[in-house]
Amino acid sequence: MFKKELPTVPKSKLKSSVQRSLRQSLLTTYPLLNRYIDEILPKKGSLEAMKLPDRYTLYVLDSQPLFFQIDTDTLLPHLKLVHRFPAGFPSIRIDRGAIRFVLSGATLMAPGLTSAGGRLPSGAGGDEGMDEEERWTRELEKGEPVVVRAEGKMEACAVGLLVEGTKEVKEKGKGPVIEEAHYLGDGLWKLSTD
Repeated sequence: MFKKELPTVPKSKLKSSVQRSLRQSLLTTYPLLNRYIDEILPKKGSLEAMKLPDRYTLYVLDSQPLFFQIDTDTLLPHLKLVHRFPAGFPSIRIDRGAIRFVLSGATLMAPGLTSAGGRLPSGAGGDEGMDEEERWTRELEKGEPVVVRAEGKMEACAVGLLVEGTKEVKEKGKGPVIEEAHYLGDGLWKLSTD
């Protein structure tokens, strides 16, 4: 998705009505951000949009990248925001062997998640979040945004949309899980937002 360097583009300020709409969309998509939303999008903040190639829009607040989206689809968090608020986003974990592939922009495949070092949601229900085995407690559906963490690492390494629900990934054990992810070191990560 962002394998190449992105050109720096001008930012445009968003109207307060658009900011309110984005805020509501974020809380609907990421309910766990509720306790952080005033820090992420302060009511007096000046949210700006950067129009990127291929119909992507990056939302920036005080030169900090927050979220991006293609056309009017789901808002996906920028990895810098995920690193600030890791508990606010559903996640899966890849094993050590998959890290180099994900960080080169390859499609995330099921074996990297179903092996001993990988973690898919437990489906245990209860409060949404991580359990003691570092598993997300709720099964994730096809098309849902998800953060990719790596075995043995503290920070998330990628974010994208699931092309298969986590329950199906466990059952099949093969095939693509996330395509076109934003990952550490890609063009979006390196983009200057000043």
